[in-house]
Amino acid sequence: MPMQASEIEDLLRISFPDAQIVVEGNDGVHMAAMVTDESFRGKNRVQQQRAVYAALKGKMDGTNGDLHALALTTKVPG
Repeated sequence: MPMQASEIEDLLRISFPDAQIVVEGNDGVHMAAMVTDESFRGKNRVQQQRAVYAALKGKMDGTNGDLHALALTTKVPG
């Protein structure tokens, strides 16, 4: 079942409660997210994105995933 932007944001908010999170996309399958969070400080881009994918709790896992593609941008505040 395709995911809505609000569902993705809700999952991310659990792991990143103080983050600025913007999720866009309207087909429920190909989405874009920008996550800005202090917890990314000192981490490289790959580590930041792995943290976000982990927060999605398997929703992008293979052909059985609810989310097919997520264009992801991660940032440190400031």
